[in-house]
Amino acid sequence: MHVSDFQILPTVMDTLKYWNDRGYKLILITNQGGIAKGLYSHNEVDEIHAFFLGECEKAGVTIHDIFYSPHHDDYSASMTRKPGSLMLERAIHRHNVDPSQSYMIGDKQRDLDAGDKVGVQGILIDPNSPLSEVKDFLA
Repeated sequence: MHVSDFQILPTVMDTLKYWNDRGYKLILITNQGGIAKGLYSHNEVDEIHAFFLGECEKAGVTIHDIFYSPHHDDYSASMTRKPGSLMLERAIHRHNVDPSQSYMIGDKQRDLDAGDKVGVQGILIDPNSPLSEVKDFLA
């Protein structure tokens, strides 16, 4: 995985900006099991996150934090890995988030399962679908 392979899908920035403008804290919570598998490194993930944050800044979007789990159950089980809820618990605590007023948007059921464990409503989207399709769920 290399930053040159990373693509931000159309409508992502506009939708994130829309949510920022309505007062939502945007926190990225992601499994990066490829680290445990030896497919890519922490540094490569950090480079992609830095690129994404830079693009967000250009678009006037604030990402309040990023949490990622480098674990994979086949190599190194961890409660941080979704559907575990530890990353969400940390985000809730660090950013004083009210779970009942929050949403977990994900393209896998394990994303929603992680949110459900801490009382965060889940919204399931199809992989690589336009984020704008769920824009008004958070309006």
